[in-house]
Amino acid sequence: MSGSLGEVRRPRLRVLANGAPVIGAQAADIDANNHFSANRFRVSVVLDADPTMGADFWAAQDDIQLDVQIGFLPDGAPEGYADWVSLVLGAVDVIEIEAVSGVLHLQGRDLTAALIETRTQETFSNRTASEIAGIIAGRHGLTASVTATATPVGRYYEIEHDRITLDQFSRATTEWDLLVWLAQQEGFDVWVQGTTLSFQPPQAAGVPAAVLSPTASVFGAANLLDLRLERCLTLAQNIQVTVKSWNSRQQNAFTQTASNGGSGKQTSYVLVRPNLTPDDALRLAQTRLTELSQHERVITATMPGELTLAPRTPVLLTGTGTAFDQVYVIDRIERQLRMNGGFTQRLRAKNASV
Repeated sequence: MSGSLGEVRRPRLRVLANGAPVIGAQAADIDANNHFSANRFRVSVVLDADPTMGADFWAAQDDIQLDVQIGFLPDGAPEGYADWVSLVLGAVDVIEIEAVSGVLHLQGRDLTAALIETRTQETFSNRTASEIAGIIAGRHGLTASVTATATPVGRYYEIEHDRITLDQFSRATTEWDLLVWLAQQEGFDVWVQGTTLSFQPPQAAGVPAAVLSPTASVFGAANLLDLRLERCLTLAQNIQVTVKSWNSRQQNAFTQTASNGGSGKQTSYVLVRPNLTPDDALRLAQTRLTELSQHERVITATMPGELTLAPRTPVLLTGTGTAFDQVYVIDRIERQLRMNGGFTQRLRAKNASV
């Protein structure tokens, strides 16, 4: 992994607007997350660098797709020959022009934004969740990376899905809301990366993609500029999640509980959801228990910027000499590149083991 302290690096920034290079790009901020929401970007450009893309050009634009790329220039290579990696591709939401200083700022979101802004009133009752994900991806020109599901969505919560899309609040339902809701019913994850919509079960932690260390260790040199370790003692104890439901078809109420079996004081969480089956209720309790347990230990690290890590990527923390030395999964990563100030990134990760 690039980015060890003391390593000589030459990061470079390339920005494409509707496929055309934007000359004079000086800074970029990219915020990628694992929160069922769009990744965001902000790019700063010197307007005088390209006479064909001055303030008048940008002031007249209505639809701009930006591809923000970062690469490292190899030793001896001329400018422009970096190994470019696209970190975010999406539409510009806001154009900001500093008329006196001649600086342009472009802010936007990745291609998730198109799904967030598309309203839907379709029920898809006889379709499975994976089929719906594929249909929606195709409508927006996205490649679908979808794990097949078998349950027609009309069975979720009996008729709950039809109610969500057909009642008086249906105008507030977007395609992204629908996909997130379907993912939650299936215990799936959903996100957009580049031009691909993924609708899949959560990825297992697997082999760490990188080793993070504030000090030199058997894995190599130190590679962290700053490290914050946080432990929630409430979540470190005995956690119990209870789901209560009334099934209108079966005409009965029931309760399902999941616990981590921890020691110490018990912390209880209660969820009330209508029209679940006993199996659905137990699965929901277990899912919420896992989500809570994964926030027991959280690390926030600042390090030299690199191009391989992303939300959902497992990393190994070592070198602290504490119980925090374990595998984590990245929850959020914020990259910042300044042509006169270097390339750094700040990541937040939660413990992978529960």
